[in-house]
Amino acid sequence: MMQNPSESSSSRLLSLDFFRGLTMFLLVAEGTGLWWTLVQDPIRGTFLEHFFIQFEHHPWHGLRFWDLIQPFFMFIVGVAMPFSYRNRISKGESRGTITRHIIQRAFILLAFGVGLQCGYSKKLVWELWGVLSQLSVTIPIAYFLMKYLIKVQLAVSLLLLLITDLIYRNFQIEGFNQPWVIDKNFGSWMDMILMGKLNNGGGWVAINCIPTAAHTIWGVLAGQLLIKDVSQKCKFKTLLIVGGISLFVGYSLDLTGITPIIKRIATSSFVFTSGGWALIGLALSYWLIDIKGYKNWIFIFTVVGTNSIFIYIFFQTVGSQWVNDFIAIFSKGILQWTGASEFILNLVTSLVILAAEWGLCYWLNRRKIFFRI
Repeated sequence: MMQNPSESSSSRLLSLDFFRGLTMFLLVAEGTGLWWTLVQDPIRGTFLEHFFIQFEHHPWHGLRFWDLIQPFFMFIVGVAMPFSYRNRISKGESRGTITRHIIQRAFILLAFGVGLQCGYSKKLVWELWGVLSQLSVTIPIAYFLMKYLIKVQLAVSLLLLLITDLIYRNFQIEGFNQPWVIDKNFGSWMDMILMGKLNNGGGWVAINCIPTAAHTIWGVLAGQLLIKDVSQKCKFKTLLIVGGISLFVGYSLDLTGITPIIKRIATSSFVFTSGGWALIGLALSYWLIDIKGYKNWIFIFTVVGTNSIFIYIFFQTVGSQWVNDFIAIFSKGILQWTGASEFILNLVTSLVILAAEWGLCYWLNRRKIFFRI
């Protein structure tokens, strides 16, 4: 369960709220065109371009910061699940009721995911590449595993990675038997089976929901650790050490040439590496906010995270298809009187849109309006 704003403040994990909010804030900023603007002239060709290009996906083999956002998103979902489950059980809900909600939620996420793809295409399409469609698979997998011992959950997550890795390596159908080549691999063949098409040269594949289920499972394991009655120091060290091990495995697989890091087909090395960064990101957030108590400033991000599904769908639909252009009429129109460059026009417009969408989240948060599924 992505969030449960109705939980009492004492039961909330502030570092999780911050981590979720920061991830959503960055996604909202992308929807304003901010990251695209910051790699255009006059920044293009300067040292700043090397920094801001980290907010674009790597074209294939390699890893940029932006490749971590979806894994963070899916990992955070898992971290929240033990907290939400405990809260609902404490309110007298049965496991059966919660299970029905999880299944219902998966279907709703799938509908939203497909619906967003229709919005992007401006016509009815059947496409399963979006994060919400992926979550509709990873959430039930992680939920049904949650009742088992930690070693069972971990073993299943590793088994999912191993199985997909072996299938990619050993798939023999002509034209799709090159495991690490764009549009020539098992994942692309599955897209042809599931959707009858490929991802227009982007290389994304729907079957990513199987290996990236590990992100949500590992999130559940992190949440179960954080909910335990052990010292905060122990929790922090465990998250940090396990994250470091995951990073070592992922980067080692890539550097030795065993399995390249490719986000677009979620190779095992990518899942280990991105999962490691997610664990370390949560550990550092936990240390800074829940242990050290530096929390007065986090509302900037938490107000976005408390309505994460809503704001994600909003900026992908109403935002990108109407609000952005509407605000641009005024921001660019006024700034053009000053003779501002195209770069300044785009930059200021993106920042104004970001402020407006943040303001919407703040308004909803102040009035305790939370959209949940």
